[in-house]
Amino acid sequence: MAKVEEYRQLVQELLQAYSEIKASNEDVEAELIFDHQRDRYQVVHVGWSNKRRIYGCILHLDIKNEKIWIQHDGTEGGIANELTSRGVPKQDIVLAFHSPFKRQFTEFAVS
Repeated sequence: MAKVEEYRQLVQELLQAYSEIKASNEDVEAELIFDHQRDRYQVVHVGWSNKRRIYGCILHLDIKNEKIWIQHDGTEGGIANELTSRGVPKQDIVLAFHSPFKRQFTEFAVS
């Protein structure tokens, strides 16, 4: 359980940092969505740009079975790289945006 608590803290810190990166348009906000009870964490962009509605998920991570599941990664560098640089073993990271078949060919966990 200590590992899960550590992962919760790390995921929240990383997503907080990503939410503070300002978009080029000040009318677009980065919102944090943390569901502590179900271990679901997201950063979404919400707002308006050039009279068009902006809404989209930038990052979505879940913690399941003591692993960090990356459901969506809209970052340039990849949140998996951030996690490994902070000490999370690759076998504790699931690239859930890849099919289960494709995951076996990555350096990360299959499930």
